[in-house]
Amino acid sequence: MSMAKKIRVLMAKPGLDGHDRGVKVIARALRDAGMEVIYTGLRQTPEDIVEAAIQEDVDAIGLSCLSGAHMTLFPEVVTLLKKRRAGDIVVAGGGIIPEEDIPKLKKAGIKAVFGPGTPLHDIVAFFEKAGSAKGA
Repeated sequence: MSMAKKIRVLMAKPGLDGHDRGVKVIARALRDAGMEVIYTGLRQTPEDIVEAAIQEDVDAIGLSCLSGAHMTLFPEVVTLLKKRRAGDIVVAGGGIIPEEDIPKLKKAGIKAVFGPGTPLHDIVAFFEKAGSAKGA
């Protein structure tokens, strides 16, 4: 009897943002969909997030930012993952992100950006696809 590997997702709040209600809602939705979810808590540095992702052997990272620092913090996580030879970990972001920033974030390696009001099933489907593509 073989057991399928569960998709592992690290959820993180980079920077000085102090609101985490949304990321907790997403974490619960992913958990309820059968994924293993690690939430690192508030005020994480990109270095902390990448270290935790590697140690936890995750398939994907979900970043949440409401402070406006997403253009600095999200790409920094992708850069650090590549430096640590963990560039296969999929990174998605969410929060209050202006539409004009989304193409720039995607160009920087953020695979998806979710704004307020995104249906939870869309976010779950993204992480299921990301985890399946990585072999989970």
